[in-house]
Amino acid sequence: MASLSRGSAAASLKAFTLFEGILMLVLGVLALVFPIRTSGVITAVVAVAFLVGGVVGWVNNLMRSKQLGRWLTFWRLVVSTVFLVAGFTMIQQLGGGLLAAMLPVVSLTLAIGIVFLVEGIVAVFVSLSHRDVRGWGWGLLNGIVTLILGALILSMSPAGLLSVLGILVGVSFLFSGLDLLVFSASFHAKGEADSAS
Repeated sequence: MASLSRGSAAASLKAFTLFEGILMLVLGVLALVFPIRTSGVITAVVAVAFLVGGVVGWVNNLMRSKQLGRWLTFWRLVVSTVFLVAGFTMIQQLGGGLLAAMLPVVSLTLAIGIVFLVEGIVAVFVSLSHRDVRGWGWGLLNGIVTLILGALILSMSPAGLLSVLGILVGVSFLFSGLDLLVFSASFHAKGEADSAS
């Protein structure tokens, strides 16, 4: 009974991982086909996240103000207000046409470049620590490509960001999707062979 539930959990995990890999591939292709829209969508998602984070921060800080104390509540409300203002400003600029939309996209590149650098470093270390699993090279390649993409994003001129940001995100999604499909399929195959023996 326990081995049956373990097998069912492993099958569910494999199906979810394969779905995630296919979804990343589809999103990568869409980002490459529509790079300017992808840049706008990424910026809009971040703007909405800032707005939600600001609202949640305000509610959370006001509800916990007695536990946090006056000064800590004040500074946390300041941070939440910055999130709200940044999110609202980005959404307003995105609705103001192509030239106005450049500013939030340019502002976002530094953050995305840093995220790609960190993601690349993590992917390299994870793949190197799983060299005994067939397909680990895809994880290493994913990490290296993501590191390069992060460096490219941070070195771009503002004028090129409207389309290039979407292309870079698309390429990153494609490599992440390939990594998920190949590496996880190999990992799951190894786990199934171990449980059969």
